[in-house]
Amino acid sequence: MPLCVAVTWALFDLLHGLASGTEALFSPEAVWLFAGYALWLLIWFVLPQPVRVYVMAHELTHAAWALLFGARVRGMRVTATGGSVRLSKTNLLITLAPYFFPLYTVLVILLRWTVERFVQPLPLPNVWLFLVGLTWGFHLCFTVQSLLTRQPDIHEYGRLLSYAVIYLFNLLGICLWVVCTTSATLPALVAALLIRTASIYGGINHLLTRAIVAAVESLRG
Repeated sequence: MPLCVAVTWALFDLLHGLASGTEALFSPEAVWLFAGYALWLLIWFVLPQPVRVYVMAHELTHAAWALLFGARVRGMRVTATGGSVRLSKTNLLITLAPYFFPLYTVLVILLRWTVERFVQPLPLPNVWLFLVGLTWGFHLCFTVQSLLTRQPDIHEYGRLLSYAVIYLFNLLGICLWVVCTTSATLPALVAALLIRTASIYGGINHLLTRAIVAAVESLRG
């Protein structure tokens, strides 16, 4: 939870730096990103929800992160009402990955990177940002909807830890997209994260030290 506060604070630092600078916060890149997100919101509220597409991404994300940690995928089931995946082992990140890892967004970014390796200049660069916004909107809406219902994944490690991890990694993703679509730089983001994290944990250490000293003095008295 202190890390969540630190990352939130660092994101505000980035946005404040952009707002106080000469460049507008909403760069052309950011506009395309938000346009994709806005289109997804329109699709979400007007058209039938592509639940099976989300379930597929959810279970594939479990499987991909399981492979990343050396687990074996022993089977997967996907239906319009839900799905499941059988793994040889699991952990916190494998269990919660679908809620913070936007699979389709990552696939768009990887496809863009592949095209850029072979085609220069990159064709339709803003369209790729539009697709990132569209797919991330898909991830966010379905994630929020899922978290509003009872999820065994969340209860496995407890709500407090699960929600903190999900919030932390999603917010880090937003920080990276701010860096990619505005004049904010990666070194500035890293510096803000380090400064705010040190500040938060320094404050906690100060409070704990004062509490311990007060407790010791009261015992002596």
